[in-house]
Amino acid sequence: MTDLAKDISSAVAVLRKGGIIVYPTDTVWGIGCDACNSEAVRRVFEIKRRADSKALITLVADGEDVARYTSSDFSAAMKLIGESRRPTTVIYPGAKGLAPELIADDGSVGIRLTSEAVSAAICRGLGRPLVSTSANISGCPAPALFGEISEEILDAADYVVEARRDDVSAALPSRIMKIEPDGSVTVIRP
Repeated sequence: MTDLAKDISSAVAVLRKGGIIVYPTDTVWGIGCDACNSEAVRRVFEIKRRADSKALITLVADGEDVARYTSSDFSAAMKLIGESRRPTTVIYPGAKGLAPELIADDGSVGIRLTSEAVSAAICRGLGRPLVSTSANISGCPAPALFGEISEEILDAADYVVEARRDDVSAALPSRIMKIEPDGSVTVIRP
């Protein structure tokens, strides 16, 4: 049985040193790092063999973090998120305080408020957003279950979270919505 507090503490310690972790999210298993650390973000792109022109999203555990890292009104997003139980990634205009590699050319950033206990605890322990991208090589299927993660990804990480490795419930990818600078909403993935 996993000592959850120790597991989360170990993950946070690795993140604070600029390391990369593999961890469960509210959707699929993810690979991530401190979203404010440019060097770590670049390393995630390298591990995934992903072009840096393809944006990565971040996870936060609390709505206040959206206001801290964007110039957006979180109440508009809460209405969108509240319309469904499905995890929702919202692309906000006016990103700030994050690694530049996470910010799109138009100044936006994708953020998901996670309700999953492990990823939320890691975010809170770190005190910053957590990069969240599927734990796979770019172009390969996203791992819904721990056993679907390739050895290459596991070996490249500095820490692999122990919690939820035995889960057998597959998750769906998040909905994606974009809040435009004028306040209108575009649905990217329903």
